[in-house]
Amino acid sequence: MESVWYDGDAVGYVDQRALPQSVDRVRARSVDDVVEAIRTLAVRGAPAIGIFGGYGVALAAHLHAGAAFALAAARIREARPTAVNLAYAVDRVLARVDGDYLAEARAIHAEQRDVDARIARNGAALFPQRGNILTHCNTGPLATGGEGTALATIVAAHRAGKDLHVFVDETRPLLQGARLTMFELREAGVPCTLIVDGAAAVTMQRRGVDAVVVGADRIARNGDTANKIGTYGVAIIAAHHGIPFYIAAPRSTFDFSMASGAEIPIEERAPGEIRITPDDAAYNPAFDVTPGTLIAGIITEYGVLRAPYESAVAELEAQPRILIGA
Repeated sequence: MESVWYDGDAVGYVDQRALPQSVDRVRARSVDDVVEAIRTLAVRGAPAIGIFGGYGVALAAHLHAGAAFALAAARIREARPTAVNLAYAVDRVLARVDGDYLAEARAIHAEQRDVDARIARNGAALFPQRGNILTHCNTGPLATGGEGTALATIVAAHRAGKDLHVFVDETRPLLQGARLTMFELREAGVPCTLIVDGAAAVTMQRRGVDAVVVGADRIARNGDTANKIGTYGVAIIAAHHGIPFYIAAPRSTFDFSMASGAEIPIEERAPGEIRITPDDAAYNPAFDVTPGTLIAGIITEYGVLRAPYESAVAELEAQPRILIGA
């Protein structure tokens, strides 16, 4: 499923808020529409947000010029703070020397498809021939604009003949696992079972989970990884049970400017997403940070990074850009 695309005089997207009840294809015709789609999670998933933001800059260039265009691009870049892919894509599109912003945005999209395929192959090899995998949040085509990251590793293993079953955390408060990951796994024909977030521990204890694989929104130089709220807890539980906990993410998700996860900004969303009555005080962080010490490996398009992550990430930073088809 193509989750984002450029559509003439608009940026098209599948409104993820409507899934799985309906597949609504929407056109963002203005910068306001682009920013609103990102902020309200109509478009979500770090790589998909990046691609959407890149296309948004191309749309802004079509609609505005001079200072108005610069302001529009800045608004898109700042629509959500935690996922580094958005800033990466906006900055890269703006740096296009010949000003063909749409061509650069399309190049980012094409590269993401290729990167996802490489991540899928590299991650599939980590899973047993038969077993149970647990995942949190949503990391499939909807989240990346390609085949997906963490979810793509599972689907690739399934297509290669591995007999895998997936336990899917519902991922409160917005239920990305229940609404989106279950939908994508069913579409791919992968056996899957939905669990509430609070059942992750007992599922690992009693159902023979062999591995956990999740995505990422930003990764620091020491391997500390920001991902959807609840990921940190899942990593702690996996460590307690001796289950390998993997991150699957492209190189563009690494923030080489940050030494550790302590520097990663954590978005806090509206209390109304979680509170039952209007008077309830509420703390609603959208992400948490899993320490690199809990991560067995980070699956990238270049291979699987292992601890010590400081040196592994430094080697990744020095790698030349992979050319499509190479």
